[in-house]
Amino acid sequence: MKSSSKGARSSGRDRTLVIMAKAPKPGMVKTRLTPSLSPEAVTAFYGCLLEDTLALARSLRDVEVAIMCPDSDVNELAKLAGSEARVVAQKGEGLAAGLTSVFAHFAPERQREDHRSDAHRRRVIAFNSDSPHLPRSVLEDAFETLAAHDVVVGPTHDGGYYLVGAKASHPTLFAGDGMGTSSALERLLSRARELELSLGFAPHFYDIDVAEDLTRLAEELRLAPARAPRTARWLKEWDSTAH
Repeated sequence: MKSSSKGARSSGRDRTLVIMAKAPKPGMVKTRLTPSLSPEAVTAFYGCLLEDTLALARSLRDVEVAIMCPDSDVNELAKLAGSEARVVAQKGEGLAAGLTSVFAHFAPERQREDHRSDAHRRRVIAFNSDSPHLPRSVLEDAFETLAAHDVVVGPTHDGGYYLVGAKASHPTLFAGDGMGTSSALERLLSRARELELSLGFAPHFYDIDVAEDLTRLAEELRLAPARAPRTARWLKEWDSTAH
């Protein structure tokens, strides 16, 4: 692979936040928005989402920030991320392979340290690159939930999930199809139960997939643009031309 707390109990050595990302390229990101927007507009919008999501991740204290992406996107995303987040190439194609790569790469380090309690092993959380509207408290609480469970999941309203975390690598957890579908969450939970992993949950949230999500996000950021300033500016311009 290429790589470019709360209180004393949490530190950057045992909390890692990984953004699942792609380089902003026309036709490669947020393709379900293209019926409503041009590929160039979608690419610009995704770039804003990604930069604001990076800023959100960096706003957490004592957390290592990383990006997991396809091998072909490493160099471009490393330039975008700068020195504050390392960029790692996933093994294999697709989101399931990317998530498997996250935990294979970041989670095993603490497994060999038997003197550490389960609650203090490295906690790794992967989340969407289009989530700058996610309250920071959700991420903080997810790390705390993970201290007491094997896996933490943040469900979306459409049957998927925007966040998943674990303290160890479970290669079969994301096996099979269903990623990006309305059954993705159900499949994940089923596999976790088959592996006898304890489950904790973050609040339900929404992600950005279709035009209706743009409207919802625009309304939310109109009231609080500081949460995702680049995305808020883009949406303000989009809203003024779309209506």
